[in-house]
Amino acid sequence: MKYQNIRVGHFISRPNRFIAKIEIEGAEETVHVKNTGRCAELLVPGAEVYVQDSLQEAEDWLSDNELLQGKMQVAVSSKSTNIGKKRKTRWDLIAVRKGDRLINMDSQIPNKIVKEWLEQEKWNHNLHNQSDRIHGITKIQPEYTYGKSRIDLYVEAQNRKILIEVKGVTLEENGVVRFPDAPSERAVKHVHELKEALKEGYECYVFFVIQMSGVRYFTPNMDTHPEFKEALKEAAEAGVHVVAYDCSVREDEIRIQDPVPVILENPELYELSQVLVPWYQKARRDLPWRHTTDPYRIWVSEIMLQQTRVEAVKRYYARFMEALPNVNALANVEEDKLLKLWEGLGYYNRVRNMQKAARQIMVDYNGTFPKTYEEIQSLTGIGNYTAGAISSFSFGLPYPAVDGNVLRVITRITADDSDIMKQSTRKQIEEKLKKVIPKDCAGDFNQGLIELGAIVCVPNGEPKCEECPAAPFCQARIRGKIQELPVKEKAKARRIEKKTVLILRDEDKIAICKRPAKGLLAGLYELPNIEEHLNKKEITQYCKEIGLMPIHIKKLPAAKHIFSHIEWQMIGYDIRVDELEKTNNKKYLFIHPEEIQKEYPIPSAFEKYMKLI
Repeated sequence: MKYQNIRVGHFISRPNRFIAKIEIEGAEETVHVKNTGRCAELLVPGAEVYVQDSLQEAEDWLSDNELLQGKMQVAVSSKSTNIGKKRKTRWDLIAVRKGDRLINMDSQIPNKIVKEWLEQEKWNHNLHNQSDRIHGITKIQPEYTYGKSRIDLYVEAQNRKILIEVKGVTLEENGVVRFPDAPSERAVKHVHELKEALKEGYECYVFFVIQMSGVRYFTPNMDTHPEFKEALKEAAEAGVHVVAYDCSVREDEIRIQDPVPVILENPELYELSQVLVPWYQKARRDLPWRHTTDPYRIWVSEIMLQQTRVEAVKRYYARFMEALPNVNALANVEEDKLLKLWEGLGYYNRVRNMQKAARQIMVDYNGTFPKTYEEIQSLTGIGNYTAGAISSFSFGLPYPAVDGNVLRVITRITADDSDIMKQSTRKQIEEKLKKVIPKDCAGDFNQGLIELGAIVCVPNGEPKCEECPAAPFCQARIRGKIQELPVKEKAKARRIEKKTVLILRDEDKIAICKRPAKGLLAGLYELPNIEEHLNKKEITQYCKEIGLMPIHIKKLPAAKHIFSHIEWQMIGYDIRVDELEKTNNKKYLFIHPEEIQKEYPIPSAFEKYMKLI
């Protein structure tokens, strides 16, 4: 849209909300202010402004309409002059310059340019979603009454009834634009009306006209009116389309230009998506599984990294990859060898499930690792996190990978005090991240979140906020709540189990036995052990009962091992026995220690005692 009769001036003062004093061509003029929301910020002494000579505009309009003659022309001219006298000014404020950006301040313009845009069918050229395009418009009606509200535009097109509420946006800070400038019950009411109109078959839009160019994104203004944000979010979830476009603004022209991202909640997560990937690419640790996009290798590393420190995983990962370099090898390896390769990592069901999944891949996918999130998630032992990690790291798919590090980072950045132990909290964070994962670098984004939690936003001690790319917008830091977050429900006390561990020696061999096929440490080998703590006399009696003759008993240091819900408190004895051939205890295998080390998987719970052998 073109403006006529534009003059440049400089702001002097503002006697009231609707009036400003402007210096124009050396003279002080009184100017009408249409948009009062941002005046305190933009109208500073000396600010460059652009005003329209409204009286000249009216006279030009009259002279351009040759059909208006005689008394009619005099009457209209007289009316124009009277309006000018009533307003006490012939000037309207059109635009203000802020730095290198020109901001349109004409509150009447957004509706006009959206209507003009629709008439020219330019909307269709900017929409990627075909269903949002409006073809064959037969009617555009401004100020359409629906319910108890007047909606800005009503459009009919090929049996479609469309309501469009237009909002002009001028509030900007660091490239972020917000609405409203001040509390607006009317804006909330209109959004609610659009939500209701959906039920009657209307298509509904809230169209934010950003009255400037070069902005980064739009978000509701939580500082002035949080109720509007909630109303807009609920409407969007119900099916109301929320769109925003910036404008090319010149001294004498404004026109709709490009779509602007709309962030309805947690704008700090959108900010994070802009800075995290460059940070990660510079700060990431050099880890062996980051040198590949092979989904099998990434899968193995992710399963190993569950419940295990990164530095500890490195040697296990190298050993495992050398022995089982692909899905086929994992699917066909004998269980004892598989468990031996996993020895020391704990949580052995993880690797058993991996083998089950490998066999699924061999049968269902002809030995080729599946390439979609849904197929990956269907594999045994793979949940949302692992499926998201493999999908994004290997195939670049924009799915979140939310582990403990990510839960901590996101709850701090958003100052979310939800309990991270609840599945609902994890689900909500996954949904929030889906909206901001960059589609062209999903893997680096997810790995960046994990890395941020591992080396900067650490769980214990003081996080390294000075190194964090999210520090400028981290809500926990801004609100002084870092030490309070994340909120984590206190775990139930672990069950204490007392055990007496026996190192039974027959010359150069050691007794081991296999644990039951189900339950804790299922199918692994262990040192013989007895419930409760026994003294030397009780140990001597026990040995005799199983057909062993103890010839020397030595007390060993106590040890402790913590599982997720159980704590073993162990004491031990080193016992040299005689007359092994008489034992009636068939479950004990007497094996040379070197053979045990090579062939038999012993859980790390017995590590302290195994080192004494």
